[in-house]
Amino acid sequence: MNIKTLAAALLFAGSLPAFAQTTTPPAAPGAQQRIDQREANQQKRIDQGVQSGSLTTREANRLENGQARVEKMENRAKADGSINKKEARAIENAQDRQSRRIERQKHDRQHDFNHDGKVDRPLRKS
Repeated sequence: MNIKTLAAALLFAGSLPAFAQTTTPPAAPGAQQRIDQREANQQKRIDQGVQSGSLTTREANRLENGQARVEKMENRAKADGSINKKEARAIENAQDRQSRRIERQKHDRQHDFNHDGKVDRPLRKS
């Protein structure tokens, strides 16, 4: 084997890992805006539930912790400067789950209408 073919083979073999790495395309331009708007809407829904009494203090605290987890996901995704499509999809799925939790907690039969921190109307046990 001559030197030129050996050098070419080594150069080619050294560049293979660079081709093997895949990059995830950046998210759609409005993804960040959509995520932020949705986060604000969900926070408003929690606050409204506390004000109306449809959420107890305990339920609201649990939902706030869920919002914090979603926000932490978003901050980790933004750490490299932008959110890619895969990260945006994961954040939006987490927001979907959180939205369902808010809906479920606001419409269960537990209420704190007098805002004393206790459940006014507990769930019926069948």
